[in-house]
Amino acid sequence: MATGTGTGTKAGTRTGSTEETRPAGTALATGRVGSGGGRLRRGLLAALVAAAVVVPVSAAASPNVPAPAPATFSEDATPRSRYAANSANLAEAARTAEDADRPGRAARLRAMSAAGAARFLTFDGRGKGRAVEVFGELESADRVAVLVPGSDTTLDTYERFRAGAVSLQQRLQAEHPRSAVVAWLGYDTPGTVSTTVLSADRADDAAAELAPFLDRLRDISGPGARLSLLCHSYGSVVCARTATGSAVSDVVLFGSPGTGAGSARELPTAARVWAGRGSEDWIGNVPHVRLGGIGFGTDPVDPAFGARGFDAGAAGHSDYLKPGTESLDSLAAIVLGGAPASEADHG
Repeated sequence: MATGTGTGTKAGTRTGSTEETRPAGTALATGRVGSGGGRLRRGLLAALVAAAVVVPVSAAASPNVPAPAPATFSEDATPRSRYAANSANLAEAARTAEDADRPGRAARLRAMSAAGAARFLTFDGRGKGRAVEVFGELESADRVAVLVPGSDTTLDTYERFRAGAVSLQQRLQAEHPRSAVVAWLGYDTPGTVSTTVLSADRADDAAAELAPFLDRLRDISGPGARLSLLCHSYGSVVCARTATGSAVSDVVLFGSPGTGAGSARELPTAARVWAGRGSEDWIGNVPHVRLGGIGFGTDPVDPAFGARGFDAGAAGHSDYLKPGTESLDSLAAIVLGGAPASEADHG
């Protein structure tokens, strides 16, 4: 497990092609907060909680990036009609960004549609952006995984989110061809360095969007499809506030800073609740505290929380969906309805 120096510098490890940076201050997790008064205590705890929800790669997304208004659809619009309209809107957004002298955003948008077969149920290129992309044949799928990302996931960092979705889809397809993955960037994620990352406000807003989306997804996926929610980092806070309905069989929390709930029984779902953390995920060094509206409380991997555990291997905070990892195998097994390996299986 990564450790820091506690000197205010940043420490990082390189895993594959992604440099994972652990924010300064996480080494204080095992330290003792001094007795210098409530204000100091609250400030230190807030800083530690902030570290817990930071995604390692920061995005410098501008809220003022111009783009056309998103396409609009009738209630009975088919997925394929949405794919076509959103593909056209994506191309127009890339041209608009280029004309506005935003070459970085333009390049990223072109990359999102470079293969010519991108399938977006939702796309909005304005500001930080929103996108809901489908991998696989959704209308015939009987196993559907919905990925919910954490902080600082925007159109400017979308490629890393998409890479995880592609990896999961390939892993599922190897065992079960009738599977699909939905990458749900359907909310304005909190920024790495912001007051919003300390509270559940963004998660509450996101849950209000995610719940009806899941209801619609049940209607357009294959008959009797089994839906799973896979929730990373701050995304686990979102899922913990989302009323899932009967179509969702599993809610999976990984790399979680906590949920704001004291136990799995408090979550608004009848689904099985799972929690896992890789041994190299720095988030395990951060205390799971809650002070008023700041922080997210009980650690979901703590047996007292009551979630089912699964083996995440040596995953770092950004590694859970990387090909060939134990964490990916476990997540795929849950989506397919099987029994993933647990930490207990390794003694």
